[in-house]
Amino acid sequence: MAERGKRRGQQIMAEHNELGKKGEEIALSHLQKLGYVILDKNWRAGRNELDIIARDKDFLVIVEVKSRQNSKFSEPEEAVTPDKQRALIRAANAYIYKHNIFLETRFDIISIVHNDKETRINHIKDAFYPRLRTS
Repeated sequence: MAERGKRRGQQIMAEHNELGKKGEEIALSHLQKLGYVILDKNWRAGRNELDIIARDKDFLVIVEVKSRQNSKFSEPEEAVTPDKQRALIRAANAYIYKHNIFLETRFDIISIVHNDKETRINHIKDAFYPRLRTS
């Protein structure tokens, strides 16, 4: 019985990973159609990962992609919590430093609902801003 539950958990995780990959493919295509230049994908800085790093004219754009099969409980972009934002900012700082980039940086979220009936893309530009520490 426990083995069947473990297999089901692995199947759900595999489906989740496939949906994430498909969402990133959809997001890449969307950005390229808009004229963005893709600089990197799935770039890691320690435990933190940047899904897509692109250039949009004079901006470095850090894109977080969130995919769901439906928005029954919440929109995908709602998963980009303040903790996730801080992790993205840390990773972006590492990328900028490593690649010696001197562009204004923007954080976008591409929210995707993708299933057999629909593919819905919501591109949120300037989704959040790095906050300055005040203490």
